[in-house]
Amino acid sequence: MQSVAQYGRIVARAIAAGIHNEFQVKTPFDKPKEPLHFVTGASGFSKSVTKTSNLGNKWTFGDDAYFISRNKVADVIGVADGVGGWRNYGVDPSTFPRTLMLACERMVREGHFAPQSPGNIIAAGYSEMLEQKVPTIGSSTACIVSLHREERTIYAANLGDSGFLLIRDGEVVHRSIEQQHYFNTPYQLAVAPPSRDGHWLSDSPDMAEASSFKVEDGDILMLATDGLFDNLSEDMIVRQLGALHEHKEEERIQHAASNIAENAYQLSLDPDYMSPFAISANDIGIDLRGGKPDDITCIVARVTHQSDIYL
Repeated sequence: MQSVAQYGRIVARAIAAGIHNEFQVKTPFDKPKEPLHFVTGASGFSKSVTKTSNLGNKWTFGDDAYFISRNKVADVIGVADGVGGWRNYGVDPSTFPRTLMLACERMVREGHFAPQSPGNIIAAGYSEMLEQKVPTIGSSTACIVSLHREERTIYAANLGDSGFLLIRDGEVVHRSIEQQHYFNTPYQLAVAPPSRDGHWLSDSPDMAEASSFKVEDGDILMLATDGLFDNLSEDMIVRQLGALHEHKEEERIQHAASNIAENAYQLSLDPDYMSPFAISANDIGIDLRGGKPDDITCIVARVTHQSDIYL
């Protein structure tokens, strides 16, 4: 075993040889970075009932569905937004996204996925639905974010107009790209009855936008359906989540998720509010003003060290 003095001489010789700046000399005092994990809170509202709907069924708010799960390797969160148009055909739009998210959550919990490929979770869940003896009719968007704890890296897949943003030191450093065929018509997974086959939009899971990026202790991730993004601007979201950089308590994370969902809900009912949705409509020549009543799902996740939670 070499002494501290011997390691010092090794480093000194590397510097003298002019190679210290070309590679890092490891010492026994170099420690690997601690793994990171999510501390999460979730909230939401259904547009079809009173605002107390944020106390409704686990994993669902109206036609939205979500999950929060983890296994030995990764923390994973996901949202899916059911397409309400199916009501016109006697189909409950909430069934499809709920079934999809339940399938994805089970795969995560059982470790049947690669954390680096959340798009494969979406594809596998969708494939499972296609193979059912009694198909689950409907369609939805899908967005899944996976935090590989040891790699300290987030991997994401987003299909449609749900999405996420990552805040660091009060600034948005990453945001997912919205996917739409045309205004208010997002990319979507679908299972249609034979009578409607070929007459309903259905996109491949392979079309999901994939991204990955390193994260740091204290980063704030928000994953949400379009009901939130259509009613809150990016600046409003950043202001509401800014205080979380100073706190780690799980209760504060949940409180933040509840507040931001409540704010989006209240603004969605304001006929005089120039919402992001109304601004986008006006940009393409549609005369529109006010919030956008819609189902709202919001998951807030603070990135923090592994030692901050009991596993």
